[in-house]
Amino acid sequence: MKKVQLTETVLRDANQSLMATRLPYSDYEGILSDMDKAGYYSIECWGGATFDSCLRYLNEDPWERLRNLKKNLPNTRLQMLLRGQNLLGYKHYHDDVVEKFIELSIKNGIDVIRIFDALNDFRNIGTALDSTMKYATPKTIASGCISYTQSPVHTVDKYIEMCKELKKMGFGTICLKDMAGTMSPYEAEHLIKGIKDAIGDMTLILHTHCTTGMAYMTITKAIESGIDVIDTATSCFSGGTSQPATETMFYALRQYGIDTGLNEEIINKVNDYFKPIKQKYIDNGQLNPKSLATDAQALVYKVPGGMLSNMIANLTDMHAMDKFDAALKEIPEVRKDLGYPPLVTPLSQMVGNQAVTNVLIGERYKNISKEVKNYIKGEYGIAPAPVSKELVEKVLGSDKPVDCRDEDKKRTGEEFKAAKEALGDLCRCEEDVMSYICYPDQTLKFLKARKEQEENEAVYTIEEM
Repeated sequence: MKKVQLTETVLRDANQSLMATRLPYSDYEGILSDMDKAGYYSIECWGGATFDSCLRYLNEDPWERLRNLKKNLPNTRLQMLLRGQNLLGYKHYHDDVVEKFIELSIKNGIDVIRIFDALNDFRNIGTALDSTMKYATPKTIASGCISYTQSPVHTVDKYIEMCKELKKMGFGTICLKDMAGTMSPYEAEHLIKGIKDAIGDMTLILHTHCTTGMAYMTITKAIESGIDVIDTATSCFSGGTSQPATETMFYALRQYGIDTGLNEEIINKVNDYFKPIKQKYIDNGQLNPKSLATDAQALVYKVPGGMLSNMIANLTDMHAMDKFDAALKEIPEVRKDLGYPPLVTPLSQMVGNQAVTNVLIGERYKNISKEVKNYIKGEYGIAPAPVSKELVEKVLGSDKPVDCRDEDKKRTGEEFKAAKEALGDLCRCEEDVMSYICYPDQTLKFLKARKEQEENEAVYTIEEM
């Protein structure tokens, strides 16, 4: 019997795409023991924007969240999304930082590390792969990920060559990450058949979104073409800018005689659990109905779910939602100027923020963000196509672009030393140091609050005695 397995995304990408990663651990702790019996290929539960969101918005230690997940999901692979040399931040980190982060991720419970580079510059994922193999357990899987997009410079042949390179590098599986949900059934058929011919029986995974309305058709054609694993979300957190529904795909595949390994009773129980949670966030406004809709315009704008929900949240906060359509139209123009980068973190935020800035100011590139300047300088890697000459001259002048990998390979240890000194007695462990390196301001605020809370609890206990 043919088998297609499913990765459940509700704990990470589904809520990241629909409600900007505001789902706290306490909301779903009660269903984890059941999810552990569902039979998923893996549960995507960490990485992406969860690390930042834990510290910035949810007053959670992301490492403690991971340990709790591992404790309650001992029989299921825990999966994270890693941005290669960016880790979970928005800049490149030196190789020693990347290695330590991955060591700690595996130590604290991660089994599957899905590694991508926003530009598909594979120089930026080599260190992450080597580190994953160095600290691997018998359950560890290093999954090489391609950021899928369409442009004049992205072709089927180019993607097939990328997959061959990922296999040669030593990845255990390969994932096609269609972050904007723009892959059509036609493209999926030709792409996946070509890739499977090139990589043989190596596991091939498809990650897509329902943003454009394409996803169910695309996944069906992908399954016919040989895909091995698909990403889905429990149905009440599916659709819109999220993934296709877990239960829907289970029922459809069962009728085709395709085994998913899922327990029907459990996956329905999981969905019933999340229904009131979803309603709570609709009622309080954190889950904007706009994120639940289908928007075929994304086929033009190539906007991924997380980028769209963040843009809605930011424009709402600025009382500028009247500029939403204009900002959407500006995104493909900015993307073209920057050499057609795939719109995936951190490039999606950089392109989206620059488009919003251009629209709000009323003049293109009057203000250029620091991140976009660094991108043009070459600090993120090689752009898929040449960057606009006008932008290059405006940012670089007579300077030459830098080689990002020359900077990344510096192994000084200074960042660890500086982080420990900055944290002082707030620091308890290596994980605190790593959090500070990735997000210094947010981590410092979180650790100060943690210390204050513990001191208050100690005083309260003494008074009780």
